[in-house]
Amino acid sequence: MTTTPGAEAASSAAGRTPSRGRRVILWRHGQTSWNVERRFQGTTDVQLTETGVAQARRAARLLASLGPDAIVASDLSRAAHTAAELAALTGLDVTHDEALRETYAGVWQGLTHEEIVARYGDEYTAWKRGEPVRRGGGELETEVADRAAPVVLRHAEKLPENGTLVVVSHGGTIRTTIGRLLGLEAHNWESLGGLSNCCWSVLGEGARGWRLLEHNAGTLPEPVLGDDD
Repeated sequence: MTTTPGAEAASSAAGRTPSRGRRVILWRHGQTSWNVERRFQGTTDVQLTETGVAQARRAARLLASLGPDAIVASDLSRAAHTAAELAALTGLDVTHDEALRETYAGVWQGLTHEEIVARYGDEYTAWKRGEPVRRGGGELETEVADRAAPVVLRHAEKLPENGTLVVVSHGGTIRTTIGRLLGLEAHNWESLGGLSNCCWSVLGEGARGWRLLEHNAGTLPEPVLGDDD
């Protein structure tokens, strides 16, 4: 049987294992007491609870099975401690970067959700509508993406072929970073639901850029407790 050159190429391609491409796993830190109290943390350095430590250890076992090649994390202790659990299982070093911190939210930080709505209701509502709002006089979401997304890309570029990067950060920062890497307009970032404590999202490298492969993965559905709810 005669086979055309095009058919030979197609047959050859079909026989090869397709390249998976690089992956970025964006992993939110474990539970803190302020999460439970629905108190806005922002850049305040709040420690993990015992539950948060247990969450980090459980999630780390799952993520270690994916064979990560590198770990980068926010330098705030709740993210750094979460990252340390994965580092302990994989033997990888953790690179800490303050650019991966949560959104700075000025006078909102330390307030509960109810207090924010009561005192800054118009500001809160405008933010939820997708308007550019300096919550509490702090950062715009686009400014958070401006500082965090380049860090993720810089470390992703260092990965080997088909490599996996784990980024340990915070709910709001992860959401804005995903939005930026997917090329979504900022007013649409709210359409990405929040992450539960110690859950993660996975971005995969595709022919036309980064794609969202998984979102809020890692556990049975749980309430989203934190700055991004």
